Amino acid sequence: MSLDSLPSTMRAIGINKYGDLDAIEQLELPTPKPKPSELLVKVEYGGVNWIDSAFRSGIIPAVFLSAPPPKALGAEAAGTIVALPTDEGVLSSEDYKARGFHVGGRVAVWCQGAFSEYIVAPWTNAALIPNDISTRDAAAAMMQGMGFTAVTLISEAYNVQQGDHVLVHTVAGGMGLCLAQLIAARGATVIGTTSTPEKAEIAKAHGATHVILYKQEDVAKRVLELTDGKGVDAIFDAVGKDTFESDLKMIKKRGTIVGFGSMSGPIPPFDLRRFMEKNVKFTYTTAMIYGEDPKEALKWYNEVWRLVANGTLKMRINEYPFTAEGVKASQEDMTSRKSVGKLLIKVA
Repeated sequence: MSLDSLPSTMRAIGINKYGDLDAIEQLELPTPKPKPSELLVKVEYGGVNWIDSAFRSGIIPAVFLSAPPPKALGAEAAGTIVALPTDEGVLSSEDYKARGFHVGGRVAVWCQGAFSEYIVAPWTNAALIPNDISTRDAAAAMMQGMGFTAVTLISEAYNVQQGDHVLVHTVAGGMGLCLAQLIAARGATVIGTTSTPEKAEIAKAHGATHVILYKQEDVAKRVLELTDGKGVDAIFDAVGKDTFESDLKMIKKRGTIVGFGSMSGPIPPFDLRRFMEKNVKFTYTTAMIYGEDPKEALKWYNEVWRLVANGTLKMRINEYPFTAEGVKASQEDMTSRKSVGKLLIKVA
């Protein structure tokens, strides 16, 4: 398909103004034209993430926002390459050549506006999907598997070792299930938190040894019981405000707390000297840092594809239709914590 043969407009699901769930609607937007350094991709699946709600409501920091509404939502996608970059400097780059892009090739992409029939993205934000991985699984693994998040978190934010005890909050979510599987594969004991017995069973099937029902149990007390009063070596926390105080009770001396989200709101300001009691290390991470260097990004992409292909990382997926109602339902299910596993919008 040539660029000239593309339709002038496309369907997208997004917003005309910032707001609550009712701001989400079907849009007709111009089909994007790629810049010389960008790929044009026909979308098959869009991945649903917590950041979608922030883009929809407008609370995301301005530095991360692109053009104002109207705009499509969605921050990751998988589909087929329609057009390659045209910049000769890009095409001659060894880093670009190492990606193996070609028209008709399947790629996973992180970008804004993924809930659209077509998207454009810098080539550095895309990875070719191997033949032994489905487009559906690649869409599910793209951002949460790599966080590039789960793989980088357990390697860089805290390097999980055999014999560790590691706490994963909201362990039955898409990110939580990825973390549970990968941490367990390293020989560490996974302690998770979730809301229902049904979710607990799913988490245990994906590598969690112990799952605490945070609505029914005292999480900190239970974690200390499970660790003979010592606490856990590391905590992976995407909840934020509601769990920070208990994290300080549950973490082991010289342990590490890894923040990577704020489902319940940002952590309130606090005195850093509170970490002195146990010599606690705290880090708050973003996956985008790992995509800045093309060589490093390719390393992480390849590691995720390896883990998906060999069955270490299994994606539990729920699909929603490519409609305003489908996107609303996906965000509502995620923010209310009704969902389990990775949520996808089936675009094509």
